[in-house]
Amino acid sequence: MTHTVDADLCVIGAGSGGLSVAAGAAQLGARTVLIERALMGGDCLNHGCVPSKSLLAAAAAAQAVRDAPRFGVDAGAPHVDFARVRAHVDGVIAAIAPHDSEERFTALGCRVIRAHARFTAPDTLVAGDLSVRARRFVIATGSRPALPPLPGLAERPYLTNESVFALPACPAHLLVLGGGPVGAELAQAFRRLGAAVTLLARTRLLPKEDPQLAAVVLARLRAEGVDVREGCRVERVGGAAGALVLELRDAAGATSTLTGSHLLVAVGRLPNVEDLGLEAAGITTGAGGIAVDARLRTSNRRVFAIGDVVGSYPFTHVAGYHAGIVIRNALFRLPAKVDYRAVPWATYTDPELARVGLDEAAARARHGAVRVLTWAFADNDRARAEAATAGLVKVVATPRGRLLGAAIVGRHAGELIQPWCLALARGLKVGALAGLTVPYPTLAEVNPRVAGSFYAATLFGPRMRRLVRWLARLG
Repeated sequence: MTHTVDADLCVIGAGSGGLSVAAGAAQLGARTVLIERALMGGDCLNHGCVPSKSLLAAAAAAQAVRDAPRFGVDAGAPHVDFARVRAHVDGVIAAIAPHDSEERFTALGCRVIRAHARFTAPDTLVAGDLSVRARRFVIATGSRPALPPLPGLAERPYLTNESVFALPACPAHLLVLGGGPVGAELAQAFRRLGAAVTLLARTRLLPKEDPQLAAVVLARLRAEGVDVREGCRVERVGGAAGALVLELRDAAGATSTLTGSHLLVAVGRLPNVEDLGLEAAGITTGAGGIAVDARLRTSNRRVFAIGDVVGSYPFTHVAGYHAGIVIRNALFRLPAKVDYRAVPWATYTDPELARVGLDEAAARARHGAVRVLTWAFADNDRARAEAATAGLVKVVATPRGRLLGAAIVGRHAGELIQPWCLALARGLKVGALAGLTVPYPTLAEVNPRVAGSFYAATLFGPRMRRLVRWLARLG
């Protein structure tokens, strides 16, 4: 027998976005139902941000041992105990899991249902033996790894972000298919942990990033021994477990083969929209996922969709941002709309690459004449002290100083980009950061330095020099 549950808000999916909506709604007093068919915490906790950054931290520790001699510290080659590395990754997940747990959300006042959800009508869905009727619904079902239509792939063992962190031992030779952030981060991590790594990029490494900045990451990966092959197309997967064989074609059309022990597929994401009964609910989908308006409403105005499932920006922080938009719309009836102009991106390679707003090519296409400002980490005293001089800041502005975008490649770029996010969100000009005082010596000095360079030609030009000489005559 199916029992009916009535709610003010029903959230489908307990990943980062869904959890944020459910927690906020429940604490605001709304009758809230949270439905999750798999793991609480979703991809971010179990297969994404948390395990990947934990693995990167272990890999950075190994690399720090290798780099120690540059500071006069001889430690020898690092010994990597991969079982303990994996224990570290699992331990971080376990430490964070209670925050995303069923128990916590039940304590907050949510009705948590562990089952698959499927709409049966515009205002009703079924989950297990329950029927849920709600005033508003939020679809936050996330995404999954995309698999290319590659001959032979389905018949061979391969890894994705959902399985790579469960490896019992470090691969002998990891083949990474995909040159985006996931492929770049994990290629460097496994190389630092002792694997031979070949990364195959269909076009170039980090193809969505400014080529000038992506080149800095590419140089570091190659310097550390990652075999990065750009303009490389995989035609077929052959071989067997432990000896997989890829048939390759390069940009010139030449063919070759490559053998490795493991294959990691990291070529993008697909939204989880299958078997949700969207047609019964009158919800329209598109190539990128569920279609939504600027208020994140679907074609069924009582249903919202957030996070990866809408196919806009597949980032945990965007899912959290979406959650706030939905709370204002669904509970307070405020017409809050998304604004992606100041959404940052970050790739956590070493060096990191982060950006916000328009890059140089997009800015020129949209605005024509622009000012491009750069400042090298090699000119920063803290970077020199830490032997971390690879990198630069690149800022794009209008000729009158209106900020259009900023990008940073270098140590802690994900942290250093934040003042530019604030400036872009608040419509500030470059001068707002030029006048900023920061502690010395810090990497953060690169931001006011690059901003100040906007005024250098005027400040130190002939007219200003003549003015100073004229003022000097006044005594």
